[in-house]
Amino acid sequence: MPQHEKLAIIGSGPAGYTAALYAARANLSPLLFEGMQPGGQLTITTEVENYPGFVEGVMGPELMERMKGQAERFGTRFIPGEVTRVDLSGRPFRLWSEDVETTADAVIVATGASAKWLGLPSEKAYQGKGVSACATCDGFFFRGVEVAVVGGGDTAVEEATFLTKYATKVFFIHRRGELRASKVMRERARKNPKIEFVWNAVVGEVLGDGKAMTGLRLKSTQDGRTWEMKAQGLFLAIGHEPNTGIFKGQLDMNEVGYLNVQAPTTRTSREGVFASGDVADPTYRQAVTAAGSGCAAAIDAERWLGDQGIH
Repeated sequence: MPQHEKLAIIGSGPAGYTAALYAARANLSPLLFEGMQPGGQLTITTEVENYPGFVEGVMGPELMERMKGQAERFGTRFIPGEVTRVDLSGRPFRLWSEDVETTADAVIVATGASAKWLGLPSEKAYQGKGVSACATCDGFFFRGVEVAVVGGGDTAVEEATFLTKYATKVFFIHRRGELRASKVMRERARKNPKIEFVWNAVVGEVLGDGKAMTGLRLKSTQDGRTWEMKAQGLFLAIGHEPNTGIFKGQLDMNEVGYLNVQAPTTRTSREGVFASGDVADPTYRQAVTAAGSGCAAAIDAERWLGDQGIH
């Protein structure tokens, strides 16, 4: 017989851990599946300076450890590894992790979203040492230096514009000769004196001294020639991918794959299933907003379970 739970939480990170904390304090004794990257995206972020309450800042992995410990203190149980299959067609809901089945009366989905990367070994080597996928998170660390942004849509323009608050120059690298961003955003970027466009180019390699990024090797998409440029930061703005593959066909999502919720609640299209954090948030994608929605999901789940007579 599969193990039965009142509440299962799929995914860790600020959303999953906060949902677990609130659910555990409500005596729901939640079971949390941590996924392949316990702690989520914050575990690859070095310093977090914009999470309320940490005056001096806090390292991303440490913040996640503290959140997990707090949820554990009130009775949350954790399973390492990821949920690979779900059946949400009837209740109790059925979840499988490494072929071990668990059933649950209610489910909170907090599987997050993954930033898209270029896939270069050098890019991975300098993640957190100059390479980032979040200007709002890391822009502050690039005061008075030159940085580069890769992308072509509205998000890339927003990131580049935001970075001009700190950087002396922002090189905007795009593989084509024109941005696909909206007209308003294109104009905004063109009018910003700190933004310099590098058209028809892609990043071939991130250069550095082992400790920090020092520049980029670029390649022309027209004639294949390569050249180097100095930059101390590289920001990827080529999109995020919500981790919703296992829910396709079972929960409503938008065209990109973010779960649709019945705002202002965290209810999904399936009664008894709730979503929190970046998996349902293509707009803000911040640790503090994820934590807030994790709190909301736990309260929604607790109330829903109460309505079903499950306490």
